[in-house]
Amino acid sequence: MIKNTAKQLFLGALCIAASITSLTALAESSVWKVSKGNDHIFIGGTVHILPASEFPLPAEFEQAYQKSNIIVLEAKLPDASDTDFQMKMMQQMAYGQNKTIGDFLSAKTKQNLSQYISALGVDLMMFERFKPGFLMTMLALLEAQKAGLSGEGVDIFYSNKAKKDNKKLAYLEIAEFQMNMIANMGVGNEEKFVKSNLEQMKDFKSMFLGLLKAWRAGDEKQLNTLAIEPMKDDPNTIKTLLTDRNKNWIPHIEQMFSGNRSDKELVLVGVAHLAGNNSVLALLKAKGYRVEKL
Repeated sequence: MIKNTAKQLFLGALCIAASITSLTALAESSVWKVSKGNDHIFIGGTVHILPASEFPLPAEFEQAYQKSNIIVLEAKLPDASDTDFQMKMMQQMAYGQNKTIGDFLSAKTKQNLSQYISALGVDLMMFERFKPGFLMTMLALLEAQKAGLSGEGVDIFYSNKAKKDNKKLAYLEIAEFQMNMIANMGVGNEEKFVKSNLEQMKDFKSMFLGLLKAWRAGDEKQLNTLAIEPMKDDPNTIKTLLTDRNKNWIPHIEQMFSGNRSDKELVLVGVAHLAGNNSVLALLKAKGYRVEKL
């Protein structure tokens, strides 16, 4: 689509514990209707990696999709056949001048990282040239595969569906922006970043399953507890990954209310962007928009 960077990049961007309450008999999910006067749009929280068992999606997603003629995603997903972009991305995600992640870690943290990667069935040498943000994202992907929890995310699902249904696609960011964001994450703070993420990855499966449950229920309180609160000890990452982007998206969303009234948008962003005091929904409420869950 998430910090515990790996967690947020999954959601969030990269983003998804078990709620002890049932998913409730109420028709609630991570889809909201945002209104101003007689005009409205829909905003849905996505998970960028979703196991096949989570399909079909909650009915509210399909309801909002059917009522919308424009699908707005965070960024255009690079084509799998775009080798130039892939090459550029790999170059940006890697250290230059023959440096490796180990050059920035203490002996103990490097050992812990190597042991962790070995437990996933791979060798540190395969990843050692990657910068920390991309490295931890890749490890989270491997964890998801190991747990049998990987699969096509909500973003890809609706991107493909919109193309098939000839619905217009629009974007809040460019792919290069997201690439730069991940490439710069943790750089200059590798020791603390890697150490913190390794600690958080210990309970990856239970965290991911719990976040999926909170996402399906649209449980904003639980999403904030799981996705936002753990990031409070890393203000730079939460600012870069979430709050700055939330603020940047608001003008784009407000523009949707000044265009053709016959257009109806469904905005799909990582669900972590819709939880907490500085979420997209909170910012819109502060501006006087009416926000209600479908």
